[in-house]
Amino acid sequence: MRQQFRDTALRLAGMDDKLILLFGDISVYLFNDFSRQYPGRLLNIGICENTLISMAAGMSAAGFHPVVHTIAPFVTERSYEQVKLDLCYNRFGCTIVTCGSSFDYAWDGATHHCYTDLALMRMLPGMEVMQPGSKREFDILFSACYRNGNPTYIRIAADEHGLDLPVEFGRGVVVKETPGATVTVITAGPILKNVHTACSDLPVNVLYFPTIKPIDRDLLMRFADTKILVVHDAFGLFEAVNASCPAAAEYHGLPDDFCCHYGTLTDIRGLLGLDAAGIRQRAGAML
Repeated sequence: MRQQFRDTALRLAGMDDKLILLFGDISVYLFNDFSRQYPGRLLNIGICENTLISMAAGMSAAGFHPVVHTIAPFVTERSYEQVKLDLCYNRFGCTIVTCGSSFDYAWDGATHHCYTDLALMRMLPGMEVMQPGSKREFDILFSACYRNGNPTYIRIAADEHGLDLPVEFGRGVVVKETPGATVTVITAGPILKNVHTACSDLPVNVLYFPTIKPIDRDLLMRFADTKILVVHDAFGLFEAVNASCPAAAEYHGLPDDFCCHYGTLTDIRGLLGLDAAGIRQRAGAML
């Protein structure tokens, strides 16, 4: 999705001279064409995330549309106070685009694991939170929101779910609706691929929410009379569903513990029961 981020930024920068990128020493080489075409509009601030957010807030105050990009744990966990006060308290428009969330950097251990980002950002007043599951979804969501005047968090990933879905900001998607189903499985982001495979022949509904805040409450209410299972390799979606729907949801995702294993994203998902087999077993147990 980082390549799509580059392509989308290139396209929009040609139409909006207020779009400016601030990077935390990542993806700079990937954006060489952007730097050549729009000199002075990509600033590599380095590994100083607090400064990165504060600079973005100042640029927003000056009328620019700043886009911050760095690794998820370093900006959402390390710089939470700056995001809270410099951006959200002041209602400054800024889009934070992160990579390396959940277990995308599984081989680097707990310092680079980030499964709290969506939950942390969701709790901030005025913050919009999105998790696209494909390059196309990123292009749609980023284009719709980057200059709407609100602080916005978009988590991107290396993985994609591979489905072509009618995505728009603030709307959920019915991926599968089974007449008479008593169970509804809810997910977000690329892990939809595993959920879709797991539930392909189960008599359940499957809902997909690329926008986690504001969540599509109207869609949730359509399925509120079923048992709800949230399947997600992060925190944040489960809390959003429970806060917006009268049905008490169950969660299949992360334990209340650190992941001390190394490997690939696929390895970690398998260990946590978030592969297709583990999801199928959990969803099937609710039937």
